[in-house]
Amino acid sequence: MTSVSKRVVVAMSGGVDSSLAAALLVEQGYDVVGVMMRLWSEVANGVASANKCCSLDAVDDARRVADRLGIPFYLINVEQPFKQRVVDFTINSYLAGETPNPCIQCNRHIRFDYLYNYALSLGADFLATGHYARVRVEENRETQKRGNEENQRSGGMQYQLYTGVDSAKDQSYVLHVLTQEHLAHVLFPVGEFAKPEVRRMAAQRGLPVASRHDSQDLCFLADGDYRRFLRDWSPEGAIKAGPIVDSAGKTLGQHAGLPFYTVGQRKGLGIAAPEPLFVLRLEPASNRLVVGPADELGSSRLVAREVNWIAGQPPASTFRAQVKIRYKATPAPATVHVEGDTVVARFDAPLRDITPGQAAVFYDRDLCLGGGLIQPLVNFPAF
Repeated sequence: MTSVSKRVVVAMSGGVDSSLAAALLVEQGYDVVGVMMRLWSEVANGVASANKCCSLDAVDDARRVADRLGIPFYLINVEQPFKQRVVDFTINSYLAGETPNPCIQCNRHIRFDYLYNYALSLGADFLATGHYARVRVEENRETQKRGNEENQRSGGMQYQLYTGVDSAKDQSYVLHVLTQEHLAHVLFPVGEFAKPEVRRMAAQRGLPVASRHDSQDLCFLADGDYRRFLRDWSPEGAIKAGPIVDSAGKTLGQHAGLPFYTVGQRKGLGIAAPEPLFVLRLEPASNRLVVGPADELGSSRLVAREVNWIAGQPPASTFRAQVKIRYKATPAPATVHVEGDTVVARFDAPLRDITPGQAAVFYDRDLCLGGGLIQPLVNFPAF
């Protein structure tokens, strides 16, 4: 039991992870409040569809869990912030020739901004979620030596974000946007457990969602078809057919619209060739889709923008790290160079699917250092 009953707002989704997080915090003696966000979802065929993260069933499940735990439960409306910050961002990113990760944008602007501030306004000491990650507080001698002002105010202590114990479920990749301020007020109660153990612990506590399936698709799509979604919600005329060319500029066919393709894609190109062809890059300025054989796919470097360093600054101007270029990618060893607001990662071996719009997240073994959005290399020829 906690010596003082601190208040925790738990972001509840109706799933097993956030439900067990709430149960564990109740058991630890916290004053727990359950909050669920009502997010925007599209209207398809004239019928309002429910966002998968807050469907009627999910709301009912979250409320049943809260009732069983004896905690208050609130449903708050964040449809418009979600539409502006996540949905519109996603559409605009696709139109710009990038392949975004909406979950990262949601964490940056909705869960750990809008909901985080809402929790603090309720007098909460912490916001807890069901993410598979871990927070530790450690002494940082290096920043003490450099006289880092923020670190000095905190007595030389620093919050660190580590991967979850369950490597198959680790979500530190989508949490790289967090700051020292966030980590001082964030709890991840299930980060120390593997998913099967989470389900077992939920069943032991009689939680009605112990066997509920995880959601996989983009939550705001009515039918899971992102191409149909982009056709329906993009500005008129924004998606145009154009040429498919090889790396020498030779026209091989026509594409249906650049937002419908991503780097590394092989299927659905609609062109015949003596060897398999893959999407090498998208060129929005000329509306060209550049394709080529497998040996032309990939790069040994990437450039990232909008990089957030969880410690408040990078480890050094040049350092070694393992870099994840997609949520499910295997971390790859690289040398990372920090040049002002730009970060360049040079990999020990070329990677096939470095995709503009995805995040590059930097690790020191199981310590998440931070990350940023991958830029098209065509914008940085000097690198």
